[in-house]
Amino acid sequence: MVSPAETQAACCTPLARQRIPAPAAATLAQAFKALGDPVRLQLMSMIASAEGGEICVCDLTPAFTISGTTISHHLKVLREAGLIEGERRASWVYYRPRPALLRQLSALLAVDESALA
Repeated sequence: MVSPAETQAACCTPLARQRIPAPAAATLAQAFKALGDPVRLQLMSMIASAEGGEICVCDLTPAFTISGTTISHHLKVLREAGLIEGERRASWVYYRPRPALLRQLSALLAVDESALA
């Protein structure tokens, strides 16, 4: 697996400007794939926008009509993709976004109109 430092160095240039090196593309593709599910995208949005920078799973689960087990699966996919991290406190897990990877995804999709002309 590619280290965060290698991915950071290799992928800060937008798609419209430079080809992504294969190792960085593999890491970023996993993150995009994880975000390609509507439930995971909503979970990511809730986690990233949480007041105080983190949110308890107990606040995530009631927002959906799917089972807690399914929510846990989706959170695991987001964790494995490197988009979030979790910390167990007593019987609850608190999730927070991993901003470095989110910044990389954002930079990759940045569009400079002059570069496309």
